[in-house]
Amino acid sequence: MGANHLTGIAPATGVSGLVVIVTAGAAGAGRVIAETFADAGARVLTCDLDGRAVAQFAAARADIAVLEGDVGEEHTVQRVFDEAERRFGPVDVLVNNVGIAGPTAAVEDISTEDWTRSLQANLTSHFLCARRAVPTMKARRSGLIVNISSGSAKVGLPLRLPYVVTKGAILSLTTNLCRELGPHGIRVNAILPGAIRGERIQRVIASKAAALGVTAADYERDLLRYVSLRTMVDPEDIAAMIVFLASSAGRRITGQLIGVDGNIEYEA
Repeated sequence: MGANHLTGIAPATGVSGLVVIVTAGAAGAGRVIAETFADAGARVLTCDLDGRAVAQFAAARADIAVLEGDVGEEHTVQRVFDEAERRFGPVDVLVNNVGIAGPTAAVEDISTEDWTRSLQANLTSHFLCARRAVPTMKARRSGLIVNISSGSAKVGLPLRLPYVVTKGAILSLTTNLCRELGPHGIRVNAILPGAIRGERIQRVIASKAAALGVTAADYERDLLRYVSLRTMVDPEDIAAMIVFLASSAGRRITGQLIGVDGNIEYEA
């Protein structure tokens, strides 16, 4: 099919054949992202710290390569990329999905250990994976890096300081890498999800409710009051946006901090 006769722009093509790495992809939203890419014809490798989730995912999806490991550690990052390149070839798309909730506590009650662990998981992992991905992408003058941040990076979230600070840093990481890597044909964007429906958000809600002395149901109801669409987002919403960015339709989109959150007005 040729270019649109009105715009001169060729129609969007999919992601079939692209080599994709999704970190923390054996469960939750990461798994949905990995499966959505694979179902669209991409060649996908994912990794996860949770050995049980890795085993379950491997049994369910033989078409997706999956490794156990912590990409907050340099040797794991090297192993993940080496394996992806050995199986499939140079990596086209990196989805930095790793992230932990961190402590729910007042600032004066947050331990140095919890602070450092949040930085390592939520920020250093993104840096290490991007650093490993970039040389090959530069050599090919193409590539896409998608970093998963959070809507709370813009509006704040009391009692969740390490989480919000690390997610805010991902925004700076994204905009700076975009400027640095754009001349080499590499695009870098961030997704800012709202509350993603699933087990993890339910644990976060229970923890925050306990800290505030309210019921989980009351806190969840109050939380959604500050979302214009009055709803959580589904993992499929996040996956669809990332696949769009990886397709030809997203080829001019870089440096963007994209909210997929139902429009968070502010946090309770």
